[in-house]
Order: sequence, then C-alpha cells, then structure tokens
Amino acid sequence: MIRLRPGPPATLTDLRRAQELATLLRGELVRVRTAALAWRNGLGGLLVALVGFSLIRGRSDVSTLAPGWGALVGVLLLAAIVTGVAGALALLRAAHGPLSVTPVAALPPAPLGEHREAIAAARALRLGVLLVLLCTALLVAAVGLTWYAPGQP
Repeated sequence: MIRLRPGPPATLTDLRRAQELATLLRGELVRVRTAALAWRNGLGGLLVALVGFSLIRGRSDVSTLAPGWGALVGVLLLAAIVTGVAGALALLRAAHGPLSVTPVAALPPAPLGEHREAIAAARALRLGVLLVLLCTALLVAAVGLTWYAPGQP
C-alpha cells in the first residue's frame, strides 16, 4: 500500500519562486498583446512602403510582358494578397483576442484562462509575422518580375 505524506515545508526560496511565477503569469497576456500590436504596426508600415514603392517604380501594364509572364505576376500578386490578409487577421487575433464570446460556465480559472490565451496569442503572432513576411517576399517577386521579365517580342 502506498502512503502519501506531506513533503517538507516550503522554504523562503520556494515562496519567492511561486510569487515570481504568479507575477509572470499575471502579466503574460499583456506582454504578448503589446508585442503583437508593435509587430502589427511595424509590419503594416513595411507593407505600405513596399506597395507604395511597387506602384511608383513597377511597370504600369503587365500586358507588355512576354506571354505567360503576366499571368505569373498575377498569380504572385493574388498569393501575396491572400497571405497578407491571412497574416493581418492572425496579427489582429494576437493583438485583440478571438472574435467570439465564451459562456461564463465554460470559463477556466483566471490564471489558467489567461495563460491559455497568451499561448494562443503568441501562436497567432508567430503565424501572422510569418505570413506577412511571406506576403512581402511574394510582392517583391511580383515587382521584380514586372521589372526584369522579358517584354513582348
């Protein structure tokens, strides 16, 4: 038969560690949301600058490209729009939380619920950053093709 007995009493170090952990958990969601807002603003500025640059410096008409190259530019631009929108939605999710209401009966205790939300927000932040950077790469590729693809014969 297994008998359970209390362990040794908590030391001062154990109590301090528990307080530090509780403090970190209380501020975790706020830190993740603040980081998400900063990333959202920074990546939004990057995309605005990139789109503005491509509008100023790119060819104005892809029909002057050799056959097939214009379609490739269109596919790249469509992929850039899709990934950019998905990235923006992920960044908004990370910065502001899910677009849903949880019934009160389903709410977990405060520290656990906030920790779960912080993990989900950090995951959405990483996904959003990745998608926006992919969108940027696709836009750069599309603009590069409009500049350097062969023209009509």
